[in-house]
Amino acid sequence: MKTIDEVLADAAMPVTTPSRFDVGAALEKLAVDAGRTRASADNRRVAQAAQRLTVIARWILSAPHAAHHVDQLAQGDPDLPVEEDNLDVEGAAVFASLLHLTGQHPESAQFWWQLAAGAGHRAAAYCLHLHHTALGEQREAAHWWHQVNVDLGTELDDAFFSKIEAFARYMYPRPDAASPLTGGLEMEVDRLADDGAPCVIVPRPDRRLARALRAHTRT
Repeated sequence: MKTIDEVLADAAMPVTTPSRFDVGAALEKLAVDAGRTRASADNRRVAQAAQRLTVIARWILSAPHAAHHVDQLAQGDPDLPVEEDNLDVEGAAVFASLLHLTGQHPESAQFWWQLAAGAGHRAAAYCLHLHHTALGEQREAAHWWHQVNVDLGTELDDAFFSKIEAFARYMYPRPDAASPLTGGLEMEVDRLADDGAPCVIVPRPDRRLARALRAHTRT
């Protein structure tokens, strides 16, 4: 008669020697998966920033006095360098937003937003944060995020700006974020760019463009 130990031994599942676990391969797979996750998150962040920038730029461009401020900016002496003393700050932010929305002059949009942000225009600083985030330039994006918050005494979070985006959509739904600018406005911007060649930065707007913008915001 078999002992209990013998019965248990006969009933036991055969034990096979497991294959050797490849630690290096496992770590490599984890690194690849983590990289994919980070890349996916970065892509979402870039796409979200680009979308938000379009919405905020249209909000700035559609504001009731946008054309007036561009007209004030246009009255500065074109032979003088653009400085805070001869700058309509709001006009610079509006002009930068217009340049961005044409899709053809990102360097010029950045230049005019920087002028406005340097003079304390917080929305322009936020546009620069989004602009650099959409380009994947995280150091520059972080700098302008700091400028947005610099004098507030508290750090604004992403949820706050989500509400700003929703408010912008509600207040100025026309034209919507997906619709193109009118051909007339783009032609006026192209004319200014041609007049300023060979400089890569589109120069100060003129009153002709201000009139075109006024007509655009009335439609």
